[in-house]
Amino acid sequence: MPMIGRRGFMQTTGLAAVGLAAARCRASASAARGRPKIKVGQIGTGHAHASGKMSTFRKLAEDYEVVGVVEPDPGLRRAAEKQAAYRGLRWMTEEQLLAMPSLKAVAVETEVKDLVPTAARCVQAGMHVHLDKPAGQSLSAFRKLLDAAARRRLVVQMGYMFRNNPAFELCFRAIREGWLGRVFELDAVISKMYAPQARKPLEAYPGGLMFELGCHLIDAAVIALGKPRRVIPIIQRTRPEEDQVADNTLAVLEYPEAIATVRSAALEVDGTWRRQFLVGGDRGTIQIRPLEPPRVELVLAEAQGNFRKGIQEVRLPAMPGRYDGQLAELARIIRGEEENKYPPVHDLAVHETILRASNLPVD
Repeated sequence: MPMIGRRGFMQTTGLAAVGLAAARCRASASAARGRPKIKVGQIGTGHAHASGKMSTFRKLAEDYEVVGVVEPDPGLRRAAEKQAAYRGLRWMTEEQLLAMPSLKAVAVETEVKDLVPTAARCVQAGMHVHLDKPAGQSLSAFRKLLDAAARRRLVVQMGYMFRNNPAFELCFRAIREGWLGRVFELDAVISKMYAPQARKPLEAYPGGLMFELGCHLIDAAVIALGKPRRVIPIIQRTRPEEDQVADNTLAVLEYPEAIATVRSAALEVDGTWRRQFLVGGDRGTIQIRPLEPPRVELVLAEAQGNFRKGIQEVRLPAMPGRYDGQLAELARIIRGEEENKYPPVHDLAVHETILRASNLPVD
């Protein structure tokens, strides 16, 4: 069963138009007017999503005031200073950032190995955290972080990038409200072609592409179907003469009445066009392909809401940005305007599934 609820979608007749993510961002900005901005900083620029998150914080100027950036690695800092996302910002040490008066939140965007230890220091300092993915290679360390945050009534928001994607929100609603009947199948793919120089850093992670990219769709699978009762990983290294990167990966997630597959490879030419998330039941099927910008096809055995029986395309508006909805949501959570839809029990289930799917030990 799905673990996370969703609000309804705005629909038109025939092809539906879904504008929920953009509407939430506008509502968050409207609610924020006249209130103090949330002071936020960023630690680390080494994560693949780091500059995108910083650009989004700066775009959401009604919600956030960016007070500084931390990057102790000289090479990473020089590279970041050349990017528009960091132009004009104050660079400082971690100690200086965490000691800043009225600081409320920190985005942790380090390399993966440093994500959880850095987030733990932020929580110890009393900060809400936006933590990029995946949450390291230790389930127990991640659990300690979430427990510490809960004791302090702080939120740790994980940076899985499809949580606020309107296509996925529609998919989760279709499952939750029974449009698809009894779900028996989930098939997810997220691949790309990695250049030789981009492959080398992946050697540090035995789970390879399942750990690096597949984690996003494992999060969505757990939202859709819950924690699997069994996970079967298949991890291949197709170029052992060049490197030890796990570049061709598949995980099978077993449920009492459903089988889910998640595939991620570093070998697919123009792989983003074939990224997909498909859920099939005995009363309907929903397919998202590609994932960004999302395109949705819906097949129903009978009409549901404003969706007719049969095969139809669901027309989605342009998203304001990949991370806008998620970081606007974080602002509302910090202000106490809404509760976190992804509590620790969900994030722990996701991380355990990621580790098992990556053929890594679960401590």
